[in-house]
Amino acid sequence: MSRLRVLLTSFLLLVTAALHAQERHPVLIGFDGEFGLDKSTSAQAIERGILIALDEINRAGGVLGGRPLELVSRDNRSVTARGIRNLKDLAAMPEMVAMFVGRFSPVALEYVDLAHELKMILLDPWAAADAITDNGHQPNFAFRLSLKDSLAMPAMFRHALAKGARTVGLLLPNTSWGRSNLAAADRYYLTTDLPRSVGVEWYQWGDKSMIEKYQALRAAGAEAIVFVANDTESVVLFRDLVELPAESRIPIVSHWGVTGGDFAHQVRGMLDKVDFSVVQTFSFFNADPDIRSRVMAVAERLFGISSFESIESPVGVGHAYDLTHLLARAIERAGTTEREAVRDALEQLRDYSGLVRHFDRPFTAHNHDALGAEDVFMARYRASDGAIVPLSTGGER
Repeated sequence: MSRLRVLLTSFLLLVTAALHAQERHPVLIGFDGEFGLDKSTSAQAIERGILIALDEINRAGGVLGGRPLELVSRDNRSVTARGIRNLKDLAAMPEMVAMFVGRFSPVALEYVDLAHELKMILLDPWAAADAITDNGHQPNFAFRLSLKDSLAMPAMFRHALAKGARTVGLLLPNTSWGRSNLAAADRYYLTTDLPRSVGVEWYQWGDKSMIEKYQALRAAGAEAIVFVANDTESVVLFRDLVELPAESRIPIVSHWGVTGGDFAHQVRGMLDKVDFSVVQTFSFFNADPDIRSRVMAVAERLFGISSFESIESPVGVGHAYDLTHLLARAIERAGTTEREAVRDALEQLRDYSGLVRHFDRPFTAHNHDALGAEDVFMARYRASDGAIVPLSTGGER
């Protein structure tokens, strides 16, 4: 073989190897979550759900002819300014296709306009404010597989009524999340008047006691409290109630922010002293046994978790797992990592059987919320171990 042919052959081999390496370059997925928030478990749960799905996808060959999916996580500490900076940084990374958001609606809501300017796909596995997906943007780059406030409020009201409470008081945070829930409550009362609302009490993040607000709603005639809170505020109210005589404790029907932290650990030994239920849209108890077993095998290998009952913030795991698989399918359907094409493909997906349930068509051009009223149920913390167990009382699933 001539020297020229040897050089040409070597050059072609190098070019082929370079092209092959480029083809195998990872496809990036971002996640901006509240990792640094004390006692929070929601970001860790979302990250685990993503990583379990990525492990399955990559072991099956990845996407786009063998490219692995890779997660890039950032910590916003539940601070909006940090989240905005993280969104900009992630969106600027080559091959970054989409960014998962975390638990807090006030943070996620601030991403929406900027994400559309950057043409960055937002994937929401937790934050519940309606305006995250009902944002007025066309095309819409925000997709949610999670609860939304307009679904949570009716479910909580119906559960209170099923427990015999014909009157309820609303205890809400003075934030955009609280106002989103009040708007959802107002819409509910356009169609029915039971249970009747006796009024609203607003609290501030960081309040050290809620007993005065609770007692004000009781004095107004509330037979149950519909409570919108995260774990920190829920611990405050729960400890207030335990100090009251048993006859002064009325049922608390809670939004699901409480499940994003170690609430059960902080009130251990007291869980059976208050009638405290929480709205949910996913439970490992209800999941398809075969899919659950497959997921738990990966969870044990990656994180050493052997029992689904011990998983913290289970909705974060379940929702993020399914959203990751849906994103991978959209990338394959689009045949590219170009975000606008992947966004379009998400609206066209069909027939996916996941951990949460089977989806005939999770998203359409007019609906970017994969879950509906039929997916919402109530649950309770089990006193023995703090596991979140679905209820079946009053017709609830």
